[in-house]
Amino acid sequence: MTTLSTPSSSPSSSPSPEEQPPPPARPSSLQEETESLRATAEQLRAQVAELEVRARARPRIALAEGILVERYRLAHAQEAFLLLRLASQRANIKLHQLAAVVARTPGPAPGAAVWLTGRAQHPRPSLAALGAGPLDATNQGEVLGAALRRVLAVTGTDMGNVQLLEDDVLRMAKHAGLPRHFTDYFAFVEGNTSCSRAAAAGSQVTVKEVASSAGFDDETRRVILTSGSRACHSIPLVDDRSAVRGVISSHHARPLTGFTQAQLQALRTTGRTLGEWISWHQDTVLLDALEDLHQLALAPRP
Repeated sequence: MTTLSTPSSSPSSSPSPEEQPPPPARPSSLQEETESLRATAEQLRAQVAELEVRARARPRIALAEGILVERYRLAHAQEAFLLLRLASQRANIKLHQLAAVVARTPGPAPGAAVWLTGRAQHPRPSLAALGAGPLDATNQGEVLGAALRRVLAVTGTDMGNVQLLEDDVLRMAKHAGLPRHFTDYFAFVEGNTSCSRAAAAGSQVTVKEVASSAGFDDETRRVILTSGSRACHSIPLVDDRSAVRGVISSHHARPLTGFTQAQLQALRTTGRTLGEWISWHQDTVLLDALEDLHQLALAPRP
């Protein structure tokens, strides 16, 4: 009689459906769509900010191009743009800053070897109050960075920014510890912030609690709070002629109770030091760049 044997199970046998591990969890389509929309919105915000920077700078640059084309009998505006770009790079300044100087400074006399005759030379201001050691006073980024670090050290935070006053608008020039959506939103400021109030009053302004302050509109408040800032302090940059040249602001992750008199005095000194440096920079470095531009324009062209 034939005996029927039952096949034994082997290690390679497939587990029963009940024994199979569950498939890895996949994000829901709604979650994926939300993340995609968030990324798209962030990209669009960055593009809008970049377009605003270009839109504000372009008329100033175009005006300077037109002046240079007419003054030096250039063939086209592109040639003027290249001269502006080269001179700004050699002076380590922003192109729009040089363009503004070209537009507001009376032109040289016909055939003059220099643009500005008899220009007074201003002594270089001391930057010792910034506590950063030796600094290249002609390097705008280096000096602004040192001043910002000084303010952050005095106020005890790692978030802050420097804005320069240009044509009655505060323009973001340096920042630390702040996210992209904050720096894009505040690339240009004309009102509804502590920095604009500090610039208008020429005195320090403290916002102890952003969430409850009446000094911001809803959108401005939202941008500040979502950046991790719950309080801020703004210091005007005032030169020796009492002219406001810009603002430095510190941002804080917790509400503020205020600063000591020693802190406020240190911040005032920093603001005055940087304000006087900005005045010197505009009277010296920017005008040196103007003279360099003049020489470049007079040089024989191939």
